[in-house]
Amino acid sequence: MNAPPFPRLLGDIGGTNARFALQDEAGIGRVQVLRCADFPTLQRAMAHYLEQQRVQVREAALGIANPVHSDRLRMTNHHWEFSISEVRSELGLQRLLVINDFAAQALALPLLPAQELQRVGGGSAVAGATRAVVGAGTGLGVGALLPQGDGSWQPLAGEGGHVSFSPSDEEEVELWRHARTRHGHVSAERLLCGRGLELIHEWLCCRDGVGDFALDAAAITRRGLQGEDARCRKVLEMFCGMLGTLAGNVALTLDARGGVYIGGGIVPRLGEWFAASPFRRRFEDKGRFASALAAIPVHVIHSAWPGLIGAGAALQQPPRESRDA
Repeated sequence: MNAPPFPRLLGDIGGTNARFALQDEAGIGRVQVLRCADFPTLQRAMAHYLEQQRVQVREAALGIANPVHSDRLRMTNHHWEFSISEVRSELGLQRLLVINDFAAQALALPLLPAQELQRVGGGSAVAGATRAVVGAGTGLGVGALLPQGDGSWQPLAGEGGHVSFSPSDEEEVELWRHARTRHGHVSAERLLCGRGLELIHEWLCCRDGVGDFALDAAAITRRGLQGEDARCRKVLEMFCGMLGTLAGNVALTLDARGGVYIGGGIVPRLGEWFAASPFRRRFEDKGRFASALAAIPVHVIHSAWPGLIGAGAALQQPPRESRDA
C-alpha cells in the first residue's frame, strides 16, 4: 500500500517574502516567512525551510508572483529564475505544482471564514457568480474564480496589475506625467504597490516644493493613518481612490457579481479607515453602470495566509498543463 502524500509543502512566493507551510490531514501549519533576498535561489529557500522543519515531502504547491506559462520562470519583482522540473528533481519531489499567486488567492476565497473578511459596501453576492481578487503589496495582482457548470470553480490567473494606469482627474494626470518622466510606461502597478506609495509621496513633495521626501511605504502608511502628516494622508487617499477605480474596472471586465476581494499586504493594514476612504466611491463611479457596481460587495481579506490556503486547494485539483511537474 502506498503511503499518503503527507506532509505536503506549500509556498506563497512574493517579490519580498516567501511564505512556507506544511499541510497534513489536520490542515495547514508550521508557517515560516523567509526574506527572498536572503537566498540566492528559490530551491535554496525551499530546502532551508524543509531543513528547519526536519521533514521530507513528496508533493509541493507554490503560488508565485509571476506568470506561469512554461517550465522556466523568471520573477518580475525579484531575481529568482528557475525551471519547475529542475526544482522538482533537485528537491526529490514526486510532484511540484506551480501556479500564479493570484490564482492561489482566488482558490482560497470559498475557504475563508466570514470573520476574516471585512465588508466594504455593496449588496449581496450572487451565488455561483464570478469572484474577483485584487491585491497590492510588493506588486499588484489580479485574479478571479470562475464558476463551472458542475458546481466547481476554475481559477483565472492574469497580469491585470500591468495594464496602463488611467488617470481619473487632473491631479492624477499630473501624477501620471511625473511617473512617465521617470519610468516611461506607467502601469497600474507602478502606483498601486509599496513603491507606488513612495512615488505618489515623491510627486506630492515635488509639487509642494518640499525637498526631503525620503519616506518608505511603511512610514507613509503609519504617518497617514495617525493623522500626523497631511501629505501622507493625501497619499493614502489617492492610493485608495485609484485602487477603487482599478477594482471597479476588474469587476466590470469579469462581471464579478460574486464579489470583489481585496488582498495583498497594504490594504489590510489600513483597517477601518479603508472603509471611509475614497475607495468605494471610486469603485462605483462608472457612469451608466454605477448601479451595477453599487450592488457588488467588496471584502478586504484579513486571513493571515490566503496564498497558502489556495496552494493547498490547488493540490486537490487534477494535474494539468506544464505548470504541474
